[in-house]
Amino acid sequence: MNIPQDLVYTKEHEWIQVDENILTIGITDFAQGELGDIIFVEFPDIGDEVKKDDPFGTIEAVKTVADIFSPVEGKIIEVNHNIENSPEVINSDPYGDGWLVKIEVTEHAVSDGLLSPEEYELLLS
Repeated sequence: MNIPQDLVYTKEHEWIQVDENILTIGITDFAQGELGDIIFVEFPDIGDEVKKDDPFGTIEAVKTVADIFSPVEGKIIEVNHNIENSPEVINSDPYGDGWLVKIEVTEHAVSDGLLSPEEYELLLS
């Protein structure tokens, strides 16, 4: 199982790269493996406000649909449009080209409820 050490994680199996008040968010290797072949992603609009723990999009796989949850309160500032044409990149490169959105944090409690790589690994075991 690939769990990069330079990221933080949620209990909903999302990874987060923190760059000051900008968060890049995707789903973990575990999540993409559980979902199977991803065929579609529904993104929020740029400028949409998101609330902590609320869903802001969905990932559709061949056999299921999963919500994507916001780990913070903030504003969507970028979405990965490359995924619209090639959603399978989430399966092949979840921590790289398979990122989903970037959120600008409006409330600065970024670490609340987030897991270290070690804590995320324990969650999976």
